[in-house]
Amino acid sequence: MKIRITIAAMLVAGLALTAGAATAQKRAPSAGDTPRAFVQPTEGFDHERREVMIPMRDGVKLHTVILVPKGAHHAGILLTRTPYDATGMTSLAPSGTLAAVLDGYDNAPDVVVGGGYIRVVQDVRGKYGSEGDYVMNRPLAGTPLNPGKVDHSTDTYDTIDWLVKHVPESNGRVGIIGISYDGFLPLMALINPHPALKVAVPMNPMVDGWNGDDWFHNGAFRQQNLPYMLEQEASRDNSVKWWSNYRDEYDLYLSAGSAGALAKSRGLDQTGFWTKVAQHPAYDDYWQQQAMDRILAERPLTVPTLLVHSLFDQEDIHGAVAVWQALKDTDGAGNLKLAIGPWNHGQQIHEASALGPIKWGQDTGLWFRRHVLAPFLAQYLVDGAPKADLARVTAFETGTNAWRRLADWGAAPTQRLYLKPGAALGFAPATDPAQTVDYVSDPAKPVPFRARPILPVGYEGELTWPNWLVDDQREASGRTDVVSFTTPVLTAPVKISGKPMVHLTAATSGTDADWVVKLIDVYPDQVAGDKAMGGYQLAIAMDIFRGRYRESPSVAKPVAADTPLLYRFALPDANHVFLPGHRIMVQVQSSWFPLYDRNPQRFVPNIMFARPGDYVKATQRITVAGPDGSYIALPVVGAAAD
Repeated sequence: MKIRITIAAMLVAGLALTAGAATAQKRAPSAGDTPRAFVQPTEGFDHERREVMIPMRDGVKLHTVILVPKGAHHAGILLTRTPYDATGMTSLAPSGTLAAVLDGYDNAPDVVVGGGYIRVVQDVRGKYGSEGDYVMNRPLAGTPLNPGKVDHSTDTYDTIDWLVKHVPESNGRVGIIGISYDGFLPLMALINPHPALKVAVPMNPMVDGWNGDDWFHNGAFRQQNLPYMLEQEASRDNSVKWWSNYRDEYDLYLSAGSAGALAKSRGLDQTGFWTKVAQHPAYDDYWQQQAMDRILAERPLTVPTLLVHSLFDQEDIHGAVAVWQALKDTDGAGNLKLAIGPWNHGQQIHEASALGPIKWGQDTGLWFRRHVLAPFLAQYLVDGAPKADLARVTAFETGTNAWRRLADWGAAPTQRLYLKPGAALGFAPATDPAQTVDYVSDPAKPVPFRARPILPVGYEGELTWPNWLVDDQREASGRTDVVSFTTPVLTAPVKISGKPMVHLTAATSGTDADWVVKLIDVYPDQVAGDKAMGGYQLAIAMDIFRGRYRESPSVAKPVAADTPLLYRFALPDANHVFLPGHRIMVQVQSSWFPLYDRNPQRFVPNIMFARPGDYVKATQRITVAGPDGSYIALPVVGAAAD
């Protein structure tokens, strides 16, 4: 095709070149095409973004993102402190709207935007844009674990003090909210709260790393958290990544041998926290002095606080309820509330109508945010907001799938559910003389904690980790190293509300042993309208106990071989109704791999550094009849009958 150039076209081109030259003259000279400092136009944005470095009392400055809604006046401030990148948490979509840029972890954007809050997210010291050094869950200042003068309590105080003086759009009232590590930080803020801190919402908080949150469960080490430890501590910005040559985590951890050997192979011995964990496998002063339920129990609760607990929290299933139990009887001012939902870790701020294959019949996350979280925050942060109509405890009841308003939590009477001969289970004890059920536990073939291939802990890519607590337990019940006990089909509902307590009488041919106990709801063989749930074995509460801590959690001792001994430990809290037509099952096993490191079953001083020759088979014997028969004390609040 021929090209014609007219005089008019030449004139237009000349004018364009002239205009372009004028524009270019306005730009600062540069060696390349990228400006030295790009200024983002914000026309059409519904908020203003400010990034500041807030000074702490020791001179360290913390990177803080402040998002102020356009036209905000006398607005409350909602603060989150995090080790997970404040910039990333407030830039989650290329958008000019708060609802989009906050659409992710910790933010509950519908609550933030709906409440008109000034949103503040801050990097904790030593992470991402903040100055200073990083310490995992930095302990309280002025204690043997932290002889310095700063901690997360002081940093929160100094941050709030700066915000109320330098954010003129605020009404001087601040709330703090967060999930997991970011839920631990609101608990720290309660220790010496700033007067402007008016409300706190710790959701799924890390509270006691040894007793049932991230690092140990009753002495058994959660070794699948090694990648988190590495990535969180090896660099300021989490740029150092864990690596694996295996598709299946089961193969990775089994080939490594011990947790200590795997940690060393990835360079974790260069980091501070792994070193401390490896030196403190028992519940000694290192862990006890950091347990937030113990710390808070020594102080009055002066800030209205909503603890949020998830019944299927795959990471921090201990913490929120532990704080509730520590504070509920001393809360004369009525500052403490508890919300319990059928969620995994942090699911309450997302769509939550189901968890894996389990359907709740409603979006439980939306209900919680609308009816509990939003009114609770508004009462203390929004001018003229009405008092929230909240029960002391708001709890979702699984099985019936309904919300309940409760006056208390953890006070239900218990009823014994006995393990019986013939794989039976019931509320009446066996009349047989003492009997045992035996199985062989082989550390070379540990019981997988879920169906293989077992994928890494994570929230990106193939998203399977968040749902493992609702996996079908039929995968385990068919193994010869797992023993199961089952009730007849229920003719009346059995309602439990609280913490089941295991009373397991067992012997081992070794000198150490792990005991995993699972309380399971077995669905009918056919479920009308939901074919996939036929015969499903849904775990309601399950946990592990390391035998060396039978006498004391703070001192490891060998187990007397071939001697029936009582192992008593709690399972996570449940609020569940076993419906007519269902059955109740209890499973017992001696490994839960690779989530927890293998017990060698021969006593060694520190299991994390067990050598290949330390791992031996053991015969386990569960007493299921007689005066010392095993049972679970269920917190029954409804009918229970054989």
